[in-house]
Amino acid sequence: MQTIVSGMAGRYATALFELAEEAGSTDAVAADLDRIKALIAESADFQRLVKSPVFTSEQQLKAVGAVLTAAGISGISAKFVKLVAQNRRLFALPGIFDAFAALVAAKRGETVAKVTVAEPLNDAHYATLKDALAQQTGKDVSLDVTVDPSILGGLVVKLGSRMVDASLKTKLNSIRHAMKEVR
Repeated sequence: MQTIVSGMAGRYATALFELAEEAGSTDAVAADLDRIKALIAESADFQRLVKSPVFTSEQQLKAVGAVLTAAGISGISAKFVKLVAQNRRLFALPGIFDAFAALVAAKRGETVAKVTVAEPLNDAHYATLKDALAQQTGKDVSLDVTVDPSILGGLVVKLGSRMVDASLKTKLNSIRHAMKEVR
């Protein structure tokens, strides 16, 4: 089964995946992209640089180069992100990261589940969730966990085209809606 990634982010991710495969550094590139994703999530300034169209490509390239150097990211990953900045496509990085992860997971025979939780999962909960999803799919599952305190509690799991929303926020909204109908 071939994983299909589409759109601009998919084309960039496919090109990077093919380069990484050719160089035999798919795992290293995946680790670098995870680090860059974490850097973006941790820094409001970096998020602004990635999302804002007001910066010129030269400004984006210079700033991204400095961040990558400071983080110790080099090689194919650094060259790729600099190319994306030069082409004024930094806004597409989250989609590129997701598409690349899907390609890597498909190569490994895994399925990627996007999980949103209110607070970070401890190792035991992470393993339990991973095992439960593996039993459901019959495949090895890798988790892409995002922490979003606004869901209040519970979790939201998206696996392929299926989504299970067991968040406290959704349950409270359902109760609120039901109470409005009773009046």
